[in-house]
Amino acid sequence: MSGRLVHIGSAVVDYVYRIDALPTPGTEKTASSFAQVAGGGFNMMVAASRTGMKVVFGGQLGTGPNGDFLRAGLAAEGITTLTPASPTMDSGNCVAMISCDAERTFVSWPGAESVLSFDMMAPVRVAPDDWVFASGYTLSYPGSRDALADWIEALPANIPFVFDPTPVIADIPRAILDRVLARTTWLSCNMAEAVEIAGPGDVEAIAARLLSSHCPKAEGVIARAGAKGCFVRLADGDTQTIPGFEVTAVDTNGAGDTHIGAFVSALSRGLRAFEAARYANAAAALSVTRHGGSSAPTDEEIKTFLSHIAGPSNGADGRNRKAHA
Repeated sequence: MSGRLVHIGSAVVDYVYRIDALPTPGTEKTASSFAQVAGGGFNMMVAASRTGMKVVFGGQLGTGPNGDFLRAGLAAEGITTLTPASPTMDSGNCVAMISCDAERTFVSWPGAESVLSFDMMAPVRVAPDDWVFASGYTLSYPGSRDALADWIEALPANIPFVFDPTPVIADIPRAILDRVLARTTWLSCNMAEAVEIAGPGDVEAIAARLLSSHCPKAEGVIARAGAKGCFVRLADGDTQTIPGFEVTAVDTNGAGDTHIGAFVSALSRGLRAFEAARYANAAAALSVTRHGGSSAPTDEEIKTFLSHIAGPSNGADGRNRKAHA
């Protein structure tokens, strides 16, 4: 039986506007639709939960309408919040503008999720077989980064820790980032984030440097490439390009979060890393065919989708290979 996912991150409220194109500076656009949805770390938690993993939230929610909205959303998904609400701050929000090509642009305002302390995190206790996840957003906040880095470093050595540096990686002090990477078991990032950590190069060289120079305790690294799929390198040198699936995207918001949540859930159930990555690619592909940030599919939906896909499941060239870095 798999353990829990203990998510130490930030959940926020997304205000989602659909527009034909981003407005030029000094102009105004009228949106074709608007929705208020739970976002941020919520999307990753939902993906893991809907694919069979028990999930608990160890970040901080606020007191106010945003915090209430997020608590209701987490409860509806069967996700327990372990920490008390901030008595003085509401949860933050993010304005997401999604254009007709399904791409998105964000403006965020931090709230209670941006403040963590050791005392506040006291109720967050990990158990054997648990998995822990944190993202770069929480590490980018001055009011949470030090406490969270200390907490991550204090994790028992046998607890897998999954880290997503996120697009705000440049806002994380390098000393904090290096400490967290050194404790990371699985790193999941896009190519821009990988380059920010390890420098330029092709994906195989960058992945090799991530493991050798930045994540010495990691079992592997996943470089996500959107619709193209992902590249996986394991600590033993095995690599595989896992191709994506061709779908008609209507909303890419939350696709990366869905990928990570499904990947961790699959690993926790005993799937091998390359199989888990293909499973995660399918989850992300299904999610972008639906509107809403928390559009993650269920395990049954993913398995049904994969059952209709022909061809090998082990990469673009159908072969595993040992990388030479």
